[in-house]
Amino acid sequence: MSSVNRAFAVTGVVVAVVGGVFTLQGVGVLAGSFMSGSATWAVIGVAMVITGLTMYGRATRKRN
Repeated sequence: MSSVNRAFAVTGVVVAVVGGVFTLQGVGVLAGSFMSGSATWAVIGVAMVITGLTMYGRATRKRN
């Protein structure tokens, strides 16, 4: 894996994890933030998880 793909994969994982936190805060599982209980942050979080996993998948997929 090239260094660019490795960086893209790591960035994808970070984006997905942060998106997961945003989602949990948005649905009210993680409390203590202005984002807690807000559907807007839940939607943004899900979008971030999808984006992060897509980034990771594209960076790590084998090419012929």
